[in-house]
Amino acid sequence: MGSNRVAWLSPADPSQAFPDIALALREPDGLLAAGGDLSSERLLSAYRSGIFPWYDEGQPILWWSPDPRCILRPDDIHISRRLAQYVRRSTFVLKFNCAFADVVQFCAGKRKSQQGTWITSDMAEAYLRLHEEGWAHSIEIWENSALVGGLYGLCIGRVFFGESMFSARDNASKFALLALCRILSRKAFDLIDCQVPSQHLETLGASLMPRSEFTHILRSSCCSETRFDGWPEKDLPVAQLLDK
Repeated sequence: MGSNRVAWLSPADPSQAFPDIALALREPDGLLAAGGDLSSERLLSAYRSGIFPWYDEGQPILWWSPDPRCILRPDDIHISRRLAQYVRRSTFVLKFNCAFADVVQFCAGKRKSQQGTWITSDMAEAYLRLHEEGWAHSIEIWENSALVGGLYGLCIGRVFFGESMFSARDNASKFALLALCRILSRKAFDLIDCQVPSQHLETLGASLMPRSEFTHILRSSCCSETRFDGWPEKDLPVAQLLDK
């Protein structure tokens, strides 16, 4: 059972110095700690422990581990009949890790048009650094020379930790998620972490998993220090995503 307080971290604390996730608050669900920094070492330690940062501009860094956790197993992606039709008719092209910074900025821009952004400039800089180090990746949807959708997240071991997605054209983020699932399924990934549930994700096959089960999977699936480099080397037509 969680306590009614959150731990405060100092940037000088070791990167793994997070409290036990069992101490996370029930309300707001999963709030565990505040402070620290966004160094690559601390971020990687957090994700391996089932913790992620999420905060607004002007707030201290807030660290979360909600229970239950929203996850998507790559083989469980739900392709409705209508979505399959859109895929077959699409003239869009898939690219990988070609415009990571732009994907992050588009994701941040979408939030700014709503209720502010949790992708602060510090967050964007931290994930760009993780991308440069080979941990963070982008799946992109292009229409000719224009980036029209995509998502980004971290690959650690056999888990992809999804961070955000955007669509500037209908269904573009769905195409990106479908592409991610197809690739990760072929590479025997265990799951995609979606962090918190949404109706949009649930319609695509996401489900809820008890935090204890989620962290049990992380202990066996995220021990690898090898960066994932199994992305297709060539651009792929979205229309080929239904091919077996």
